[in-house]
Amino acid sequence: MKGFNYLRSILIAGVVSTAALSAAYAEDALSMELTANKVAKDAEGKTVYLPVRNAAAGTVVQYKATYTNTINKDISDLAVTLPVPANMTFTGEAYPASAQASTDGKNYADMPLMRKVNGKLVKIPLSEYRALRWNIKLLPAKKSADVSLNTIVN
Repeated sequence: MKGFNYLRSILIAGVVSTAALSAAYAEDALSMELTANKVAKDAEGKTVYLPVRNAAAGTVVQYKATYTNTINKDISDLAVTLPVPANMTFTGEAYPASAQASTDGKNYADMPLMRKVNGKLVKIPLSEYRALRWNIKLLPAKKSADVSLNTIVN
């Protein structure tokens, strides 16, 4: 439950960064809608997404952000970031799969994240991932792009 409020606070504070737009222009040019959905299976075994406000430990929750270009001009080189909420663990599932991950919210790299332990490269546990970032090369005028990540409630 704390994870939901944490993510909303972070997103409201502004998790969108742009390389090609000034901050004021980016704020006017881009809107974002965030949804949190429980990931479940229907009677036929197909994955379904159900709106959720509170979730018990072990529940898989997908956070999906829809970024909409609200102006009549294309936006280039847009970087969008979603934090992994506190009290939640990233499952390794992200859309688009081109997401980069971070353990500190500042330094990003392709997944899986790796580090040296005793001279060997090993995968960093998903529980240490704190944020994901997607680079959107082009967001056409008046169009939208979706990004999402799945988490498990701790």
